[in-house]
This record gives sequence, C-alpha cells and structure tokens, in this order.
Amino acid sequence: MAENKLADMSTEFAFQILKLTDDIKGHYSLSNQLERSGTSIGANIREAKYAHSKADFTAKLQIALKECYEAEYWLELM
Repeated sequence: MAENKLADMSTEFAFQILKLTDDIKGHYSLSNQLERSGTSIGANIREAKYAHSKADFTAKLQIALKECYEAEYWLELM
C-alpha cells in the first residue's frame, strides 16, 4: 500500500513540476533541469517495483532520492 502511495505522490509531483516549468519564461536550461529531475523521481520509483534483487530495489530508490535533492536545488534557484 505504501508503495502505491509513494508512486501516486511522485506522479502528482511530476505533474506539478510540468505545470510550473510550462509557466516559466526564460531560463530554459533551469526549467529543463527541473523537469528532468522532477519527473525522474517517479520513473525510478516505478523501476524499483521490478528490481531484480533487494540491492537493485534499494539502488533504484536511492537514485529517486538523489533526484529529489536535485529537484530541490533547481527549485531553490528559481
């Protein structure tokens, strides 16, 4: 159940990021980076669902966490 909630929350976050970056004029490189990191979070969470091992599962979620921190950085810059 928690896995679905995490997936749902990451999807909602991606939608919000896409709406935000669509409204931003100028600074294309910043909005592009934010889009890439913000939408990558959910993709990595979903990939973890089909991991080959516990280590692979953990690695995918760690990548998602790194993408969260990267998205946070781009949001701070904006």
